[in-house]
Amino acid sequence: MSNLNKVPTPEQIKLLPKALLHDHLDGGLRPQTIIDIAKEIGHELPTYDAAELAEWFRASCDSGSLVRYLETFAHTVAVMQRTEDIIRVSRECAIDLARDGVVYAEVRMAPELLTEKGLTISSAIEAILEGFRVGEIDAKAEGNAIRVTLLLCGMRQNQLSQEVAELAVKYRDRGVVGFDIAGPEDGFPPSDQLDTFEFLRRENAHFTIHAGEAYGLPSIWQAIQMCGAERLGHGVRIIEDIDFSGAKPKLGRLSAYVRDRRIPLELCPTSNVNTGVCSSIAEHPIGMLRRLRFRVTVNTDNRLMSDTSMTKEFVQLAQAFDWGLEDFEWLTLNAMKSAFAPFPERLRIINGLVKPRYALLKAEVAMGSNDR
Repeated sequence: MSNLNKVPTPEQIKLLPKALLHDHLDGGLRPQTIIDIAKEIGHELPTYDAAELAEWFRASCDSGSLVRYLETFAHTVAVMQRTEDIIRVSRECAIDLARDGVVYAEVRMAPELLTEKGLTISSAIEAILEGFRVGEIDAKAEGNAIRVTLLLCGMRQNQLSQEVAELAVKYRDRGVVGFDIAGPEDGFPPSDQLDTFEFLRRENAHFTIHAGEAYGLPSIWQAIQMCGAERLGHGVRIIEDIDFSGAKPKLGRLSAYVRDRRIPLELCPTSNVNTGVCSSIAEHPIGMLRRLRFRVTVNTDNRLMSDTSMTKEFVQLAQAFDWGLEDFEWLTLNAMKSAFAPFPERLRIINGLVKPRYALLKAEVAMGSNDR
């Protein structure tokens, strides 16, 4: 085994440049921030100790139930109803991701959830974008370069997707790079929002669709073939269309189409374990999907709920599948190629940040030195 194929240390993984396509803003708050705002607005929490609150979120979400997992968002959304609080949360999101080595992030949020106390959807979007820009500046001051963009989500169970999609188009030159639908998958198929997706295609707007997480192949098929999704939010259940009974895996028509078309899978390993997709990281389909050369990307989904980060995801994958630097560079380039940012910006990040940093670390590993 060459040095480049050896499993990198957690310290080396921390230094790797990372690209993140699937991260929910309301799933990544700092526990202390939740406590601070909750006290100001009179919102009751299970505990007011930051460490205990972090553990409460983790335990509540490690239940194997997507429904229970989503219930925890009542607390995070409750503390994101004022402009100043949305800016704070968004700023801290950018800083925290940058500290974790993320150089490009698409963070998603359903702005309709931030209007319970009188904010308009537009004002919520503008507050998020302002927080991201301030966070980028503060991260740069710490020596960490990051570009944070916004994906607007419509909630599948509500009736505001068209309005949110129109705002995604309106703000696409101001930091919004695309659209998504989120919320409970079972019972709310992508085809319910078909008019909205047709509108986005007419407007040449990017969109991804949560599909293939809690529900299986029919959801994935609808997202791609009926709605025209460019990426699959999760998409992990595409593994159900692959036959492993023979000497070699045999792809079904849908999985073959997804691979042939290089449709990106926004895989979220720890989150999938939390919600019962698989029982452990070692059993996650990402290992097989990577071997079969699907367009695999690694993501956090909800950093607070899953007690995770991009570094933690990479460390667990390295340990589970013996992945080395070549694997993680491949995954990161997959994410950058699949990002909704304009091509020149993606190219700048790939050539200016991702490849140079990997080249430096590869050289150090090849020389047998971990000193920086």
